Amino acid sequence: MKNKYVLAGAIAATILVLDLVTKYLAAKYIPYRGIVPVIPGFFDLTYVRNPGAAFGILGGDHGVWRRVFFVTVTLVALGIIVGLIRSSKERLLVIAFACIAGGATGNLVDRIRYGEVVDFIDWYFRTFHWPAFNIADSAISIGVGLLVVDLFLKKPKQGTNSKSEYRNPK
Repeated sequence: MKNKYVLAGAIAATILVLDLVTKYLAAKYIPYRGIVPVIPGFFDLTYVRNPGAAFGILGGDHGVWRRVFFVTVTLVALGIIVGLIRSSKERLLVIAFACIAGGATGNLVDRIRYGEVVDFIDWYFRTFHWPAFNIADSAISIGVGLLVVDLFLKKPKQGTNSKSEYRNPK
């Protein structure tokens, strides 16, 4: 695939810029824990910070160790993603990995700067609230969704018979 590094870099950089700009705007114009209704009863903008991982997992007060842990895990994941982009020959996979890399980098910047991640998108219905998230989280979710799509679109390679191949090793 030609120019996969340009494609991946452009996607990841676009996501990173959009993520950082929207987080900046949320922090500037919405008071901390403030709410700006967009679609009443369904969608608000709110400025919160998440010290943990997805859905607030590991969000307790663990001081500098939590920050070091999340930064280290993210850097390792980004290294793996770069390797996956390098070895990938399919456009859909490159796009998926680039989305994940851009989102991970956006949240990494927050972790380094604040020790936690800025979230501002709040979807809800009546008393059910999806945890607040941001553009980076959305990009990661889209990237993972594209990986799932790729998994289901793959056809078995010619000449393999997965049903009997491992049952009768003769």
